[in-house]
Amino acid sequence: MKKKNILWLYLFLLVSMLDIFLTANGQQEERLYTKTLIMPLLGMYFWQVSHALKNTYIRKAMMAALIFSWIGDTLLLWQQLFLYGLGAFFMAHICYIFAFKISQKQPFKIGTVNFLKLFLYNLPFYIGAAFVYFLVNPGLGPMKIPVVAYIIIIVMMATTARERYKETSPESFWQVLIGASLFMISDSIIAINLFFKPFPEASVLIMGSYVVAQLLIVRGIQAHYQ
Repeated sequence: MKKKNILWLYLFLLVSMLDIFLTANGQQEERLYTKTLIMPLLGMYFWQVSHALKNTYIRKAMMAALIFSWIGDTLLLWQQLFLYGLGAFFMAHICYIFAFKISQKQPFKIGTVNFLKLFLYNLPFYIGAAFVYFLVNPGLGPMKIPVVAYIIIIVMMATTARERYKETSPESFWQVLIGASLFMISDSIIAINLFFKPFPEASVLIMGSYVVAQLLIVRGIQAHYQ
């Protein structure tokens, strides 16, 4: 890996750890300078390592996902903009679904589908999403429709990641799958903390799982094309 590329990765990790430190210490104002830098740095890293994918849909989809994630990160710094932040991440997941779908050996192959087997493979994601919804449902109020829509799209993102099994290299598959799963966990903690029962460790767990999720997804997509 070129030194210029690894520099962006180191900067991403450094700023991410600093943001988690500020989160743990409750220094929300200072996070305006750290949280808003996390995704641009990861975006620069992916942009540098994906020159071979210039003008391809996969590069555009990944960059769009990172940009929407950056918008979501920024908006979620203010509680009154939560719904707009949710919308930004909704768009990010749509971009990730597209990216996961086309980063396969035969992305548009049409064959027979065993729906029972597919359901069983995806069952852990369905159970996790249903459990979180069961917990937060009483406290959703007017946010019910946006949150349900978001739950559906993030489950679709995670199951699309799982469907890459044997359609890419093991390294790419596992990094993307673990990243997508951590993304679900991060968002589940947000929902539980906001709509069910707040707990002091939530913010650190949210950012820690989120940062690792985004990095693993980027590295996993990168691994598919190397």
